[in-house]
Amino acid sequence: MKVEEIEARIAATPVPQVRKVALAYSGGLDSSLAIELLRRIYKAEEIVAITCDVGQGEEEIAASQAKANGLGIQPILIDLKDEFIGNWLVKAIRANSDYEGYLFSTSMTRQLVAREVALKAKELGCDAVMEGSTGKGNDQYRMHNVFKMFAPDLKILVPVRDFDLTRSEEKALCEAWGVPVDEQMEGGDDKTMWCRSLASGAIGLDQELPDGVWMWLVPPEKAPDKVEEITIQFTDGVPTHLDGKETPLGDLVPELNRRAGRNGIGKIDMFEDGIMDLKSREIYEAPAAHVILKLHRDLEQFCLTKDELEFKALVDRKWAYLVYHGMWYHPLKRELDAFVAASQRFVNGTYRVGLYKGNIDILSRKSATSLFSPEVRSIKTKGFSQTVCRDAALVRGLPFEILARRGGIED
Repeated sequence: MKVEEIEARIAATPVPQVRKVALAYSGGLDSSLAIELLRRIYKAEEIVAITCDVGQGEEEIAASQAKANGLGIQPILIDLKDEFIGNWLVKAIRANSDYEGYLFSTSMTRQLVAREVALKAKELGCDAVMEGSTGKGNDQYRMHNVFKMFAPDLKILVPVRDFDLTRSEEKALCEAWGVPVDEQMEGGDDKTMWCRSLASGAIGLDQELPDGVWMWLVPPEKAPDKVEEITIQFTDGVPTHLDGKETPLGDLVPELNRRAGRNGIGKIDMFEDGIMDLKSREIYEAPAAHVILKLHRDLEQFCLTKDELEFKALVDRKWAYLVYHGMWYHPLKRELDAFVAASQRFVNGTYRVGLYKGNIDILSRKSATSLFSPEVRSIKTKGFSQTVCRDAALVRGLPFEILARRGGIED
């Protein structure tokens, strides 16, 4: 389709009248094009571009600022790294955050960014907020929910969706309008220190990815031929020490991304059931998350009772569903957080693990608050007399004896 035809279709689409618009600006294709759409189509009198640092890295922030200069804007930069790490990421680890194999990145940060954009928009007297989601993905719902929670009276503009633009049409407009874009792969990427999403919604069924697309991951066949050992200590369900040294989570995760990634750990290639119940093939890399969540689940098995584990598995699953579906600020999510936090009091321990060509091998476990009691359970000890269980087994078997008397037993 020619640019003139795209422009004609956009011009024929009704748009709300806006005066001052707060834009969630990342420097990517969608938010960069949004600047020109606000100028050319929406005729906004004032544009407030807002960039949120959620741990995507200094290089990406700098690239975003450079593109903003090319667009003639000066975004407001809001540093949210400490909140993302100390609040969102801590809760995600404790809840074993996993939605069908997806370990969470964009699903959390979009909601954090939407809150800040909404609050800043109200503070600065904006009458609208804008974001760059498509109409085929999940983020439109996540950001809409949060916009409505924190700025219910403002108009919400989602131009890629509302003008029904494809990725190629966006690129054509950017080229025609002089919008600076540097997209290394179609669909771009979205990253935090916890997880990186590659070309979301744009990956073909059998499409191969070149090795060069990875930020942390070294493919297992190219990883070192030697096991790399690390030690991680958890306190109240959160990693606090790496190799015996107290390490803030904001430093521990990037270092673990580097070390686990170079050992072939962290690739996710999956079918994801989105908010619209439509499947997409999604690619992620999350080396640190793979290691931390594997060990955290094992530590919970080590330290929590069977009943706690059974119930917490239900809570974790619901927690993941709510967060994925854009409901971080839902009352139920907050109430689940309270249970999860209370459950972590005794989730303390130290793990020594070996990293090797995509594998995470637990070499040793230590915990002063575990419920593992080999002096009682092991068949090699006399922790208690086995004979006392004879009567217990008799009582446990009574219901089955009654069932046998009734008859009608089937395989």
